[in-house]
Amino acid sequence: MNELDQWLQRFAQHLEREKGYSPRTCAAYARDLDAFRAFLADESITRPGQVTEHHVRTLVAQRHRQGLGGRSLQRMLSALRSFYGFLLRESAVSHNPAKGVRAPKSGRKLPATLDPDTLDSLLSFPTDTPIAVRDKAMMELFYSSGLRLSEVAGLTWDRLELGSGMVTVQGKGNRQRMVPVGKKATGALLEWRRVRAEMADYSEPHVFVSRQGRPLAVRSIQARIGHWARHQGIPQQVHPHLLRHSFASHVLESSGDLRAVQELLGHADISTTQVYTHLDFQHLAEVYDKAHPRARKKPRDD
Repeated sequence: MNELDQWLQRFAQHLEREKGYSPRTCAAYARDLDAFRAFLADESITRPGQVTEHHVRTLVAQRHRQGLGGRSLQRMLSALRSFYGFLLRESAVSHNPAKGVRAPKSGRKLPATLDPDTLDSLLSFPTDTPIAVRDKAMMELFYSSGLRLSEVAGLTWDRLELGSGMVTVQGKGNRQRMVPVGKKATGALLEWRRVRAEMADYSEPHVFVSRQGRPLAVRSIQARIGHWARHQGIPQQVHPHLLRHSFASHVLESSGDLRAVQELLGHADISTTQVYTHLDFQHLAEVYDKAHPRARKKPRDD
């Protein structure tokens, strides 16, 4: 066992015993450092102090050509920085060759969406039970207003203004925003409010409740959406965030107004949806009414 292997072995023990990392995390470090060890073997390097920044850059370029993405390369560099940080602490090396190396940027993966026709198929199930009425109201709201899963799960009746078609939500970072609720969703929510008394007391403030009258859990919401996707023969996996992505995609396609979509989604800056911009609410409402596929349709008689 050469000097490099000895230090790698000691580092693995350090992660497990001193850092208390989980077996899964330790295994991830081991995989990245195994690639590092194999590369150094090809370079006939047996001591960690022989490694230069040039070697690390060459390794990153090589792994990139082999198809490793930016995030995976960043993780590998993180493992190398940690390893050399440990070596510096132990006075085994005089510098950290991975410190100044950056991974190439990954292209952001575009979120999946459902087209309007598929969404119509998904939301056309019969509301012949209170549970079906609840689920349709929930799913219509997701797609109508682009809410997050946590926002729907935590929604209370006092934040819904069905007469004016508005919902107030508390998003990430405790940022509050008002979002329009389309006519389809409004009709479905009114129907749900009518039959909800069969499942919950009026004193329960949460909009969506279980059969036992308790607030519907996040996992239950996910399960119900998956259930109706299978029931309606939708081939792809459907989840709450897919409905939110579809909302954003369809409004943006129709309006071309990225800043309005940013505001509707509650993103803190436009790089998540380039410069954070506040828009007056009247403009947001106009964009919504003109752009959303279900905003002006009459409610179905379910």
